[in-house]
Amino acid sequence: MGFLQLLLPRDRKFFPLFEQATENLVKASKVLVELVNTAPEKRKELIKEIEHLEHTGDNITHLIFNELGRNFITPFDREDIHALASDIDDVLDFIHGSAKRIDLYKVTEISDSITMLADCILKGAIELNVAVKHLENMKDISIIKEACVKINSLENHADDVFNMGIARLFEEEKDPINIIKLKEILSALETATDKCEDAANTVQSILVKYA
Repeated sequence: MGFLQLLLPRDRKFFPLFEQATENLVKASKVLVELVNTAPEKRKELIKEIEHLEHTGDNITHLIFNELGRNFITPFDREDIHALASDIDDVLDFIHGSAKRIDLYKVTEISDSITMLADCILKGAIELNVAVKHLENMKDISIIKEACVKINSLENHADDVFNMGIARLFEEEKDPINIIKLKEILSALETATDKCEDAANTVQSILVKYA
């Protein structure tokens, strides 16, 4: 353990809350994957479940911000705590937004690009959960770094999937309204992967300062 790690205050509140936030994010991501792989008539309940998990995530973020205002000494920079909580919350918001659009726009056929992006989000959420769980003691820094690298790779892959999906959409879809609807869903899903990468970048910033 490095000298700086010995100086880090041991925390009994922030790290458990961050773990809860990423575990909740993984749950929502799994429901999203189920949503885009199920029949339209079965989607309503899954969307309600995502809404519930999004509210849970909001509550966890609120608790983190409350603790931030209440504690003078924090386990790492206050700006990083705020950024990480916000980034995790943003991923969840775009998962929820994607699910709502699928419902509101009455999308019946889910494209391969949508299912692939949902899969990228789930894999990114799982890696983010791994990284956050190892932040507290910083004993296995290589595990944290590897998780962040995987998230960056997933985001790059999501960019490719998004671009190919948009190109195919313009090529195959003739109804301009459907193009707008599906483009919005693809954009929301791709943005979720961007936000997951933002969270990974915040984790890497913490490592640079304290590992």
